[in-house]
Amino acid sequence: MRIFPVRSTYLANVPMLVSMVLAALWVWYSKNTMESSALFLGIIAGGLVDLDDGFTGRLRNLFFTLVYFSLAAALVQLTYGQPLAFSLLMVCAAFSLTMLGAVDMRYRTIAFGTLLVMLYTVLTYAPHLPWYTNPLMLICGTCLFSLCTLVLHVLFPDRPVQDNLANAYATLAEYMLIKAQFFDPDETEFLPEQEFKLAMQNTAVINDFNQCRASLFYRLRRQQRYRRTGVLLQYYLTAQNIHERISSRHVDYVAMSGKLAHSDLIYRIQRLIVLQAQACQQMSRCLHENRVYVFDDKLSRAGAGVQRAVALYVDEYGVDEDTLGWRQLISNVLVINELLQLLSQFRTEAVSEPAAENTIVGMDVDRLRDVIPALRMHLTLQSSVFRHAVRLAILTGVICLLVEGLHLKLGYWILLTGVIVCQPNYTATTTRLKQRIAGTLLGVPVGSIIPFFVPTLVGKLVVVVISTVLIFVFRLRRYSFSTFFITVQVLVGFAIIGMDTQAVMLPRFVDTILGAVLAWAAVSYLWPDWHYMTLGRIAKQALVCDARYLEQVTQQLKAGQTDDVAYRAARRGAYELAATLSNTVADMSLQPLRYGKRVEEGKTLLKLNYVLISCISALGALRSQVDRLRSELAPEAIELCCEIAKNMAAQMSEQADQSKFDAIWQEVQLQLEAGRLGNGTAVVEQILWRQLQRIHQQLPLYLQALYQEQEEVSVQ
Repeated sequence: MRIFPVRSTYLANVPMLVSMVLAALWVWYSKNTMESSALFLGIIAGGLVDLDDGFTGRLRNLFFTLVYFSLAAALVQLTYGQPLAFSLLMVCAAFSLTMLGAVDMRYRTIAFGTLLVMLYTVLTYAPHLPWYTNPLMLICGTCLFSLCTLVLHVLFPDRPVQDNLANAYATLAEYMLIKAQFFDPDETEFLPEQEFKLAMQNTAVINDFNQCRASLFYRLRRQQRYRRTGVLLQYYLTAQNIHERISSRHVDYVAMSGKLAHSDLIYRIQRLIVLQAQACQQMSRCLHENRVYVFDDKLSRAGAGVQRAVALYVDEYGVDEDTLGWRQLISNVLVINELLQLLSQFRTEAVSEPAAENTIVGMDVDRLRDVIPALRMHLTLQSSVFRHAVRLAILTGVICLLVEGLHLKLGYWILLTGVIVCQPNYTATTTRLKQRIAGTLLGVPVGSIIPFFVPTLVGKLVVVVISTVLIFVFRLRRYSFSTFFITVQVLVGFAIIGMDTQAVMLPRFVDTILGAVLAWAAVSYLWPDWHYMTLGRIAKQALVCDARYLEQVTQQLKAGQTDDVAYRAARRGAYELAATLSNTVADMSLQPLRYGKRVEEGKTLLKLNYVLISCISALGALRSQVDRLRSELAPEAIELCCEIAKNMAAQMSEQADQSKFDAIWQEVQLQLEAGRLGNGTAVVEQILWRQLQRIHQQLPLYLQALYQEQEEVSVQ
């Protein structure tokens, strides 16, 4: 890969290409064209449920996938032709498999794949073939694809982790470039828009971090680990530390821009952050191309320039409260330089066995005692998963009655379209609906015409192979393109088994539109999102997670810095709830007519929550300084800071009213007047209490916005 860099998307689609070529060669050699559609759809199903894992984990996933696929296909094959039994089977499967997906991503992926296999079995049903033929072909296709993925995993065991990390560093670089705009004095009036943009970009960073965490966890849990995995773990932890540093808020950016508008100091800070973002982009390219990252000395020179500039500023204007914040901000940004330097050393230095701070919290939900509570908590209409499961079951029942009542020969294309288009929320459904219709309307005429220009079996098999691979190339990026190619693949596949593609062209058009319309009606009229919008509940949960993060920071300020699992889990929880809040606000923004003023209230909540997390992150960034200067600090001052922070975290968890926060801050003022806080000789003591002050200033604003949003909901 160093000689010929391979894009991760190409490498990921190699198993699909190889398995389809092998299947096409078997069809060509054996002339078993009647079984070809089920075989090809089995390969597609295998690709849809492919999950990143270690070698033994992949074997385990394959075992359970084959069990579920076999049972599902056999039950459909045995009940098809018995309208009542088949309809009941499909309705029960739609509800139960959707609910099973509430456990975690792995359950959701396999469950949805199982539901698709049931529909594929219907679409490939041939009464003149033995009942076990189609289920067997579907299973063989899944096994063939899985075998190819196992071979690829043996050759490149850590490649998915490496690609996920590359994406994470690229997203982190975009985040840093947005943060750099906070240090442009000419753009001060646009800072609120930048705050919102930063909060939205943070969601992308957290999503990519979660991808890294998942892929690392499924490799680190095994007894035998590659040394390379340990290096990648260090890359991941370093990216997390960079994110905490760059997201910290040490100053009022508006006040800083106003005071430094005619000084080169603020531009030097901005330039340093831009250079660090470029370093993260370089790290991303190195991971993609499997090259060694080399630290650029320009970063060191830029850091030294910032330090000289702030020293000259202090000499000229003296030290005041604002200067303390700037110096802490600069110190924090300079730590990112040190973290970037570490990235160039991990590959050559020995990586020790994972310690407490180098482990990842477990993600498996395997035991029945864990699965049942996870399902039980969703047995309410307040759960979007439960609403989606009931909605999908009703949609399935209605379509089955429609198909059987009107005796539609290929009517179950309606059900396939409805199941795929119907998503857990209105916005996702309408987006998928437009893409599905556009891809199908274009794919049907193309797929119907191709057999006339490619009459030979070999030519048709080549088209099927190419179109199937392109389905997965565009599946996550351009779903309309993916739909186009799967439509072409299916119609050419029909031509291979002898069906008249011209005859199925119009029914395919009608079925797609009807299935999409029914899916839209389901999400619009069956427990629609706007009747169960949970913005207030998510905002409350976000505040509770922020409180846990603050508690962990407080404990480490008191006892010493350790980036252990508890601390990183609390930090990740706060940022993940912020990402959930961001996604909710984004969905509301796409439907302004339905939500009205609540869209702006949601944006306000999102920005205030993100500012609050940034202030807590700034406290977390102070842990290393407190440890380094602990011998010079007054123990009672640190103890008092931790006590105040702990009380604030407790009130945050309870969503207390402002009077309780004011009472806490009155205690702070008394301690300030008594000289127990903020007047120490160590600068870090003064910075600590100022960060607590910033948190105190944000909390009433956040609670006010939260209560206002709840009042708006109650009025509606």
